[in-house]
Amino acid sequence: MKNIYTLIVFLFTPFILNASELDSLMNVLKTDINKRPAYDAQKENRLENFTKLIKERNLQGEELFYINNQLIKEYEAYSYDSTQHYIKQNLQLAESINSSKLIDYSRLRLTNILASSGRYYEAIEMLNKVNAANFEDEQLIDYYQDNIKIFTDLSVYSPLNDNYQKYAAIAQNYTDSLIPLLGSDSEELLSIKEKEYRDKRELEKCMQINDIRLSKAKMGSRRYSLITFERSLIYQLQNNTAQRKKYLILSAISDIRSAIKDNASLTELALILHKEGEVELAYNFIKVAYDDASFYNSRLRFTLISNILPVINQAYYIRGEEQRAKMQNFLIIISFLSLLFILSLFIGYLQLRTLRKAQAKQHESNLYQKQLNKDLQQINIQLQEVNDDLKEANLVKEYYIANFLTICSNYIDKLDSYNKNVYKQITNQKVQALLASSKSNKLLAAEVKEFYHNFDSTFLHIFPHFVEAINALLNDEDQIILKNKEALTTELRVFALIRLGIKDSSRIAKLLRYSVNTIYNYRAKLKNMAKGDRDSFEEMVMKIDATHVSMD
Repeated sequence: MKNIYTLIVFLFTPFILNASELDSLMNVLKTDINKRPAYDAQKENRLENFTKLIKERNLQGEELFYINNQLIKEYEAYSYDSTQHYIKQNLQLAESINSSKLIDYSRLRLTNILASSGRYYEAIEMLNKVNAANFEDEQLIDYYQDNIKIFTDLSVYSPLNDNYQKYAAIAQNYTDSLIPLLGSDSEELLSIKEKEYRDKRELEKCMQINDIRLSKAKMGSRRYSLITFERSLIYQLQNNTAQRKKYLILSAISDIRSAIKDNASLTELALILHKEGEVELAYNFIKVAYDDASFYNSRLRFTLISNILPVINQAYYIRGEEQRAKMQNFLIIISFLSLLFILSLFIGYLQLRTLRKAQAKQHESNLYQKQLNKDLQQINIQLQEVNDDLKEANLVKEYYIANFLTICSNYIDKLDSYNKNVYKQITNQKVQALLASSKSNKLLAAEVKEFYHNFDSTFLHIFPHFVEAINALLNDEDQIILKNKEALTTELRVFALIRLGIKDSSRIAKLLRYSVNTIYNYRAKLKNMAKGDRDSFEEMVMKIDATHVSMD
């Protein structure tokens, strides 16, 4: 038996660890998505430094060309329009100083950005303007890479097999011309070899090349995002969904941290989650990918995401309807249980009244037993006190059931109102207004505020002396004084949830809409203010009683 248990643990441990790793990475990705404005601000700050340098030094000619080139590298995966603007500005500068080398360099850069956005016809036109015969090796490498990019993409997106074969052959010819110009350990050559192995389905060799490339890349760089994305393609061919998700998550994290808006990882991840039934998470991710594509303004990326978004959006809507139906069923069950509860109270009352009558008759028939009568009277007094307590407890339950039903009813009304508003805007073709409304946090903020109010009010009804009890555990100089007697502070809400039995920081963070680190900090802060042993502070909080309940 022990050997069987050991075998089971050995077989399933990798899957458990893998799931745990994916959960941790997914949490990092969610956190980084929330921090996107900060990463974007860092990018904007770098861009602003370059523009300040140009203005302060009043740069002209080749100096301006090379500073613009730095701006182009910063904008390249961040904003298509800005990238194109500075490349065209550099092209004009190169023409003004009559530098054929810089002119061709700018045309190659413009070709690359046009091809990346799906403007293949314009890219080919621009490429035809350069004179490759006069190129040195460095420019020739760019020239071949641009051609490979154009014809590889044309082969991938071509609906006709003949065109696929034709474009793939052209791309291969340029690849064959490029390889002799590359260093044996260069990133470009390793990338080409990895693709060749992947196309031949020699996945073990493909993985070895990817290992080498990944070891040289840094998290938060565009190269790391690309290499991890290509690694996910290897796992896709191996039908290893867990590892594919892992490297798509890593690629997406790197994209976010380097403020890359021209990305694909988050879209692919959303598709996988959609297939696995994680509709809400897939919807959130595809919205972020859609926002990035809109910001970058890539026609190709925007088209691909626009084809996916309605599918996930529809699934998200259906899931919402299913949840709404479940909630309605839940309310019906609660109503039925409430009726049963009321009926049981009534039966209990009848039984209690019958018992009192029997006691009264017994009392009248045993007048001669005075001592026994005194004992029975004492028992009756105690029983009356218990009954009073039961009545009070029943009234409390009725109060909170009514409160819960009211909240549920109000939520249904809000859902109905929101549904009508969405229907009205869609009917009136106000899609942009609907999109703007969905981006707004006002509704969420209002619901969170109302949630806090309802939680505080309900909790303080159950534990009216909670704040005084907490203060009794704290140092005199750390006493908590509420500005509003019906509203708890964030620290008190955290420990209110702990008192209710919710001790896991991640669950508390989710309920209160804070990060897990913030919840840890609040818990540590209050523990540090304890007048006694801080390690037993939460244990003391769990002993706070719900006494003297207010019935207002």
